[in-house]
Amino acid sequence: MTARPWPVILLPGGVLPAGPAYAALLAELGADVDARPKELEVYAGEAPPPGFSLADEAAGIARVADEAGFERFHLVGYSGGGASSLAFAADQPDRLLSLALMEPAFAGWQEITEAERSHLERFRPLVDMDGPELFATFQALQLAPGVEPPAPPPGPPPPWMAKRPAGIRAFLNAFLASDLDLSALRRFDRPVWFALGGRSNPDYYALMAARLARVFPDFTVELFPDRHHFDPPHRIEPARVAESLRSLWSRADGDAQSIGFR
Repeated sequence: MTARPWPVILLPGGVLPAGPAYAALLAELGADVDARPKELEVYAGEAPPPGFSLADEAAGIARVADEAGFERFHLVGYSGGGASSLAFAADQPDRLLSLALMEPAFAGWQEITEAERSHLERFRPLVDMDGPELFATFQALQLAPGVEPPAPPPGPPPPWMAKRPAGIRAFLNAFLASDLDLSALRRFDRPVWFALGGRSNPDYYALMAARLARVFPDFTVELFPDRHHFDPPHRIEPARVAESLRSLWSRADGDAQSIGFR
């Protein structure tokens, strides 16, 4: 009997679309993964939906899973997609076999340390910024001190970049005006994997990982010492990430079979 492919939904961050964001990783994962890279709902129209929230992204994940015929599935999310994945795990935990987070942009305000809260508050002025100032500040706040942001690619910006300033501001407004139900995540008993870049801002992502480690019952952090938020491991070290995800999914499937999920 041939094992059925792993059902997987992958969410990108708030800048690079899902296709280029996950092309290298999908090539490493191979044909036994039924992967559905999903664009963020914030970019579904010409402008973000009125009153945009992470609930919009969670609803979009459910829609794509239904269209794919995924009753339960493995969810992978990076940055804004990681924040959306956490919101989905809090709202519809029974649909997930596992959760893979790659530096999610937001994990709520509950049980936050003063250092992490102070750093998140530094994003508040960005909601009134635009253009180069917005992108420069957005990048700098996510990198460790002394780490230079990557140079922009040569040539004119791709057409999809026109939507990014409004999308970034919509995500930031959603983060600043909402929270995440950590009590719901404490009841999430599926395996959770967190990829952490060693050159990302530690007051943002390392403190977040430490906080989530106190929340999820089954939580693993994997450090990628040479990576940061804008050269993330799924793009730069896809073979290693693919191996880690396969290990996560294999263990999750074994756990799920033992409790009758599959």
